Amino acid sequence: MRRLIVLAAVLTGGVLSMAASAYQHPAHGDDKVVTLQKIKDNLYLASGGGGNSAVFMTDLGVVIVDTKLPGWGQPLITKIKTITNKPVTTIINTHAHSDHVGGNESFGTAVEIVAHENTRLAMDKLDAFKGEKVNFLPKLMFKDKMTLGAGKDRIDLYYFGPGHTSGDAWVVFPAARVVHAGDLFAATEPPIIDPFNGGSGLGYPATLAKAAAGIKNVDTIITGHSTLKPWKDLATYADFTRDFRDVVVNGFDHGLSVSEIVDTWKLPPKYAGYTAPPERVRGAVEAIVGELSR
Repeated sequence: MRRLIVLAAVLTGGVLSMAASAYQHPAHGDDKVVTLQKIKDNLYLASGGGGNSAVFMTDLGVVIVDTKLPGWGQPLITKIKTITNKPVTTIINTHAHSDHVGGNESFGTAVEIVAHENTRLAMDKLDAFKGEKVNFLPKLMFKDKMTLGAGKDRIDLYYFGPGHTSGDAWVVFPAARVVHAGDLFAATEPPIIDPFNGGSGLGYPATLAKAAAGIKNVDTIITGHSTLKPWKDLATYADFTRDFRDVVVNGFDHGLSVSEIVDTWKLPPKYAGYTAPPERVRGAVEAIVGELSR
């Protein structure tokens, strides 16, 4: 009975809204500023307006990873034009949340859009891609791995399992030794889990560990919403999410409520530099408890 009460609390607590909107901070007015940070000669981090975007300049054109919130596609295009005259030829969406796919429609119908097959299924449900806007859905999908381009322009796409959603793609630029992790590694804090789009707090640590073991020859991580991180930080984040999950599972097994688990958990000292915003902690606990209660 107690677990049924806990599950009811989770469902009424708005897990979906917390997961899907946790990092979405729309700009006020017309002040939409995109900032570029050079990573390599042909690779930039574009921040502002939602999730971090990668801008990769190839011989054939520009590849963008994630297109930010609705209304931020054009500011992103304007900023890209300050570093290259090449056209945008390809968009890769790491997952289906609007702060990562909202700008797709700004790039026209000639741009190829790529995503994991589960991300396409999630985007199919969004009102933002109904009617004529179906043209801005991914047309090229992958299941486990896909390679785009060759040589210095090569991009490898990987899928290692559910975490933030059920379709989180890892985007690797081998020549630059950089990976875009999307919101699977959004920041050094408790993970955001969207169970309504297949996210899994129980599977999250294993997915991160598989990526850390399966992706080779990378030095730098583009996070979903934070700063650039060294590759070694991914293994540490996998440990953090596992430790967090285990505390929640233990609390659930002992009959604790969501609030009791939240109040019990403390940020371990060994994760120096990590943060634990209360809404992130509660959202992750709610999602994991909901998964355990099914």
